[in-house]
Amino acid sequence: MRLAFTEDQQMFRETVRDFLAANCTTEQLRAAWAADTAVSARWAELAKIGVTGLVVPEEQDGLGLTDEELSAVLEEAGYAALPEPLLESAVAAGLLAEFAPASGWLEKISAGEATAAVLLPGQPFAIEAGEADLLVIGLAGEDGAEIHVVDPAECDLVAQRSVDRSRKLFKVGFTPSPETLVGSGEAAAAALARAADRGALGAAAQLLGLAKRMLDMSVEYAKQRVQRGVLIGTHQSVQHHLANVLIKIEFARPVVMRAAYSVARGLPSAARDVSMAKIYAGEAADLAARNGLQVHGAIGYTEEHDLQLFMKRAWALGAAWGDAGYHRARVAADLLGDAPAELTPTF
Repeated sequence: MRLAFTEDQQMFRETVRDFLAANCTTEQLRAAWAADTAVSARWAELAKIGVTGLVVPEEQDGLGLTDEELSAVLEEAGYAALPEPLLESAVAAGLLAEFAPASGWLEKISAGEATAAVLLPGQPFAIEAGEADLLVIGLAGEDGAEIHVVDPAECDLVAQRSVDRSRKLFKVGFTPSPETLVGSGEAAAAALARAADRGALGAAAQLLGLAKRMLDMSVEYAKQRVQRGVLIGTHQSVQHHLANVLIKIEFARPVVMRAAYSVARGLPSAARDVSMAKIYAGEAADLAARNGLQVHGAIGYTEEHDLQLFMKRAWALGAAWGDAGYHRARVAADLLGDAPAELTPTF
């Protein structure tokens, strides 16, 4: 196993990085916080470079790439705190590709003409359901798993407030019907498990990018902030704080890449590897946020400073797609070989 990006993956990643640096500024992030939807004209521009159709099959006008490429792109999305629901759309696309490939939705998602929201078992809220063109809902109950594709306008949507106000959360009221059902049984249950792993892996990749962004901001601040006539970056205590964050990030990156490798190939260890990635990346982002606050001092707590944009996204993603407690329990159950019938994630 080679835990490094290929030349093509690196080129694609750099293309996305350059685009987001120019088109996802902190001023635009603040505008997304104030708007009713985080989806902007940027979504269509992302489609032009292939991002929205990254995991859409080539038969449906997508790039047909894997979770390795998706995680690389999502790390850059995390670095920029991209407000658009790129991960959620990718999770929905995976389910649509398996159960509704002829619906026409995949082509629209790939072209940037539609956004998809997703609600999996254990998730209390759907991201951007209020402005999405379709909603993919997974149900798990005594009668088995089901996957439904519905029009959000036909659901009872109640907006919820997130700590990261660019994440537009909605509680969804929905009545299943034969007309909305696209998949059921063991195949649907397996697909929903894979979708949850794709979501957790994507969240881990974004957390890795967020950790790097907060570290870069803290390093830059330490190079400029003068206290008692001395740059604070010359103090060993500050240097140690920042070095500890870098170590956490560098330890987390291969864990995330290993998980992407496993998911892309459907390896038996994929679920455990994803949980490890979510744990490691979450710890890196948490340390980057806490040490970033320490380096910035009181200004880091204010809404006027950009650091809080990235901290709050990290806090939100740390709990999304299964929190640390859930993923630690899943790793332990896998290692001990006595997993309970159900582990209920805290999304």
